[in-house]
Order: sequence, then C-alpha cells, then structure tokens
Amino acid sequence: MPTINQLVRQGREVETIKSKSPAMQNSPQRRGVCTRVYTTTPKKPNSALRKVA
Repeated sequence: MPTINQLVRQGREVETIKSKSPAMQNSPQRRGVCTRVYTTTPKKPNSALRKVA
C-alpha cells in the first residue's frame, strides 16, 4: 500500500475501459452482419432447439 507522499507525487493510474463493440458506439441501431447462425438448447427446465444468430 502506497504512502500519502507517494500518492501525492505519482498518483494512481486510471484504467481505461475498452468497448467490446466499437462499431456500435455512436449508432446502436446500425445494421450488423451475422457471422454464424446455429441452434442451441435452452437452460434446464426448458427444451427445444433455439436458433441463435
């Protein structure tokens, strides 16, 4: 743990948060391209083959 003197001199480094989808940053309704369409089974009490894009 740093001393108050060390914090005054150097300060703490702020973590920058990177966006997981930079293309959708300014326009969340922008059209996207499906890279993979597959079927998967839902969680426990339900059962079916759901299409996931």
